This record gives sequence, structure tokens and C-alpha cells, in this order.
Amino acid sequence: MRKQILSALFALSCTAGFAQTIINRDPEIDRMVKEISPDSLKSYITSLVALGTRNSLSTQSDPKRGIGAARNWVLAKFNSFAKESNGRLTAFIDTTTLQPDKRRVDTVLLLGNVVATLKGTDPNDNRVFIISGHLDNMRTNVMDRTGDAPGANDDASGCAAVIECARIMSKHSFPATIIFVTVSGEEQGLLGANYMAGKARKENWHIEGVLNNDIMGSNNSSETNIIDNTRIRVFSEGLSVLDTGRVATNIRNLGLENDGRARQLARYVKETGERYVENLEVVMVYRNDRFLRGGDHSPYVQNGFAAVRITEMNENYYHQHQNVRVENNIQYGDLVEFMDFEYLRKNTGMNLASLANLAKGPSKPEDVTVEVRRLTNYTYLNWKAPKSGKVKGYYVMMRETTSPVWQKKFFTTDLEYRLPFSKDNYFFAVQSVSETGNESIAVVPGIGR
Repeated sequence: MRKQILSALFALSCTAGFAQTIINRDPEIDRMVKEISPDSLKSYITSLVALGTRNSLSTQSDPKRGIGAARNWVLAKFNSFAKESNGRLTAFIDTTTLQPDKRRVDTVLLLGNVVATLKGTDPNDNRVFIISGHLDNMRTNVMDRTGDAPGANDDASGCAAVIECARIMSKHSFPATIIFVTVSGEEQGLLGANYMAGKARKENWHIEGVLNNDIMGSNNSSETNIIDNTRIRVFSEGLSVLDTGRVATNIRNLGLENDGRARQLARYVKETGERYVENLEVVMVYRNDRFLRGGDHSPYVQNGFAAVRITEMNENYYHQHQNVRVENNIQYGDLVEFMDFEYLRKNTGMNLASLANLAKGPSKPEDVTVEVRRLTNYTYLNWKAPKSGKVKGYYVMMRETTSPVWQKKFFTTDLEYRLPFSKDNYFFAVQSVSETGNESIAVVPGIGR
């Protein structure tokens, strides 16, 4: 009898050890993610590659070649999706004229970003979320505007993700506004992104998140020959260049060097992306971009917006900024044949899930504070309701100071929460949660006295 009891207890302990974790997905977002098609992504990239070159300095008058033809092709795709959006999606080419800079622009340049806006349905919700890829590409010489440059992965892959998200999401409605954009001039010095980020700041756009996708559709590295289509990198800065003076002092005093707006967005992308996309790990990299390199998210960061860069795990430099050729038995050039469209499908799904969850969710809770009037091993948080969105409740989030991600969530319908954990040892934050379970970005508390 004793052996039977011990066997039963052992079986129960094994069951508990292998208990499943329940992942709750919004059915609407789940269906959207499953609608992403590798064939559609391949068709977009093949069409862009067929234009020969998309160098920002290339022809704008040829209907079948160059950056002008590429912009018109993307605009036509956006306009075709607009027909099924009940008037919510509108698209245009946003242009500006740039003078030569004697570095990467040697002539007067009409720069154009292709912008599609899916207007939010809540008139009280002024939040904007942006997904971006860069339409231009380059050969070995960035000034070579005439030779063929396929640019399949850099960055037709990011543009394909933007276009596919627009195709699927334009058939749905969201309280907040989503902007889908393919920018020009990235290889010439982030020109299109600088123009758009500057315009957004000047016009006081309420941008809460920018997902910049650049080189995200291939699964193997040069030199090391690592093959991996199960991980994707998200780069985010910890501190903003605008965090100066008293703001910087407060960050140091509270130890919040790892809790800037971009870093919170990266955590959100990791949690949400992994929730909806199977066999994909979102790897957070603690720097604004790759070592000594830059991307189109940086102008948004420099203008005070939360922006991250999404890039494949292992880059292949034989297929970046290279003339198409065979040299020492190595095929150089950014060709379609080196793409992994199932990997690109997963990475696009991560983008779509994050955008949809953000845009469906309520805005962030207001005036989140932690009480510090007395010394205690409890932590007392309080906040105010968000400015927009129907709220079911709030998640109080907690992580150890050494953890890159939030480790625990406590749900409440109140506007305050008391935890038996010391603020000396943990970081805390609060999220708003909609009636369908969509969360806002987390807000780290300020000091309440």
C-alpha cells in the first residue's frame, strides 16, 4: 500500500513538473497572424527585385525600373487594399526635395516615402503606431544608380512585411491609428526616416511605437555558416538622447537605465510576438542597433519616440551591399534564392501581432506612482485610468533587477495594488488591459509622496 501511495505521489509530482502553460490569444489577432502567406511575401519581393535597381538616386521616370517605379508599385498595392477597408485606409507618396550633400547625394533629389494610414476608430484615441521598411537598396558603391541591385533581403524583406501587414490589417478596425510606410533614402543616410520623424515631431504626432524592419528574411550567416530560422533580434536603446538634466538624474537615482521607452517596446514585442508565433524566439539586444551601424528607427529615437529595429539573427554579408557576381566560388549579391519565406512569415507575424495588440489595447495608465512615505518591505502602487479605451482592468508587473523581461503579472480591477515584495529588489510597472485582453505598453512608476 505504501508503495502505491509513493507511486501516486511521484506521478503527481511529474505531472506538475510538466504542466502546460496556458497562452491566451485574442482570436481576431490569431486569425490575422495565420493569414500571413509566404507566397504573398515572395510575390512582393520578386516584384520589387524585378525593377532592377531601387537606388534612391536611380530613375524616377521609367515605369518599369528604378526607385520611382518601386514607389508607384507599393502605392498601387496599398490602394488595392484600401478598397476593402471601408474608407479607413488611405495612401500617398509623401515627397520632399533635398539638395546635394556632397557625400551620398550628388544631385537635387525628390525623396518619396510611400505612406498608408489605417485611421483609428476611436476619436478620443490619438495614438499612432508605425511599421516601417526601406524601399531603396544599393550595390557595392552606394552612388551606383544604374547597375542591377536585387535588394531581396535588404530591404525588400522589410517592405514585404509592411505590405503584408497592410493587406491583412486593413480589413479590420482598431481604436488607434496604424501607419504602414516604405521609406526611401536609407542607404543614402536615413533620409526618408529623418524626414518622417521630423515631420511627426513638428506636427505633434502621438507616436507610441515604431517597428522598423530591416534585413529580416534570411536564415544563414556568412563566414560562420550558422543556420537559424527560429530566432529574430530586436534592438532597443536603454536611454533616450532627450533624457538629460533632472530626467537623467531621476533615471540614475531609481536605477531605470534599462527601462527606457524603446526598451519597454522591445519587451512588449518579445512577449506578444512569442505569444502568437510558434517556434520563434524574440532575442532582445541591448543596444540601439548593430555595432557601429544604424537604421531607420534611429531618427524616431532621436526625436523622442519609442522605436526598435527588427533584424534576422545571423546576417550574411555576402548578400548585403554587394554587386551580383561569383568570386572564389562564392555567390555574392542580395538574391531571392537566399530568402527563407517561412522565416519571413514568422517575423511578419511577430510584427502584426504586436501592432494589432497595441492598437486594440487601451492607452497607458496615467500617473503611475509608487509610495515612498515610509520604509516598508511592501510595495504600494497607484495610478489613474487611461485617457482612451475600454478597460477591463490592469496588470501589475514585476521582475528582478537582473531580469530582461517581466516575470510576473498580477491582475486587478482597482486603481491601486499592494505587493509583499520590496522595491529594493524588484522593478514594477502597470499595464492597462482591454475587455478582449489586449495590453498597453508597460508604465514604470514615478515617485508618489
